[in-house]
Amino acid sequence: MRSAIFIGEAMKTIYTKARAKINLNLLVLDKKENGYHNIKSVFQKINLYDEIYITKTNTDDIKIKTNISNLDEKENIIYKAYLILKQKYKKIKGVQVLLNKKIPMQSGMAGGSTDCASFIVCMNKLFDLKMSKDEMKSIGKSLGADVVSCFYNKALKAEGIGDIITTVDNNSKYYILIIKPNVNGNTKEMFKLLDNKRNIKQIDKTNEIIKAIKENNVDKLKNKVYNVFENVFKEKEVIEKIKKELKQNGAIESLMTGSGSAVYGIFKDKNTAKKAYNNLMKKYQTYICTSYNSKKEEIF
Repeated sequence: MRSAIFIGEAMKTIYTKARAKINLNLLVLDKKENGYHNIKSVFQKINLYDEIYITKTNTDDIKIKTNISNLDEKENIIYKAYLILKQKYKKIKGVQVLLNKKIPMQSGMAGGSTDCASFIVCMNKLFDLKMSKDEMKSIGKSLGADVVSCFYNKALKAEGIGDIITTVDNNSKYYILIIKPNVNGNTKEMFKLLDNKRNIKQIDKTNEIIKAIKENNVDKLKNKVYNVFENVFKEKEVIEKIKKELKQNGAIESLMTGSGSAVYGIFKDKNTAKKAYNNLMKKYQTYICTSYNSKKEEIF
């Protein structure tokens, strides 16, 4: 198995795995004057990832090639990160990016954000930019609130707009089934719907969730997971149906992640997870993976 970051001959090519996340809980606390929202969430990195290959070229621009046919290159967050880095560091020249997307898009799993964080780290190594961790996080934060959390390789608590990070020291491993329904979540729209709906009584069991994963006791996650966005998701009946089916197939708990629309189920053992996968893959776009907690806290 290749390491998280592999550097090719003479520092011409670099490869990395950009891992997805799920939210074990997600609360939206208030809206700031700048339009961002304060949140409180436990993020869990998972062993589902996009693959990124970056190669130096003799051009003075970036070319992104991907397996997603309708992905607009100039709207890609990697393209935006490249422009910021190139403006700041004159030694950066052209690159070609091969992006193998495995994380479903518009799923609430931070696919774009984790690609962005990994790209920044790889560009720092490829061009020997000598950026500090704080510099990289600052650039990431300017591109998206989720990006900062994606610099971490394990479970964490995210607060503020998602940029105040407390890592969770644990080595818990549990199995996760993810279903991406044929509906999408739009983050801006979801926050707007949430702003317009008042008096949602949110459930905060953050400390209990952290205690459960620290103890590697996923049974204790039962009735603890929570996502405020489930209250305003337009196709809520689709989400609830999938959650029910995951539990019927042996999931300890199930929840929509992020602003949607992916739904995950947590399984205690591999055999139950695989059996559920074999049943549900016939009906849905389904993924099976595990939680991911690296000894190396960050991806730098």
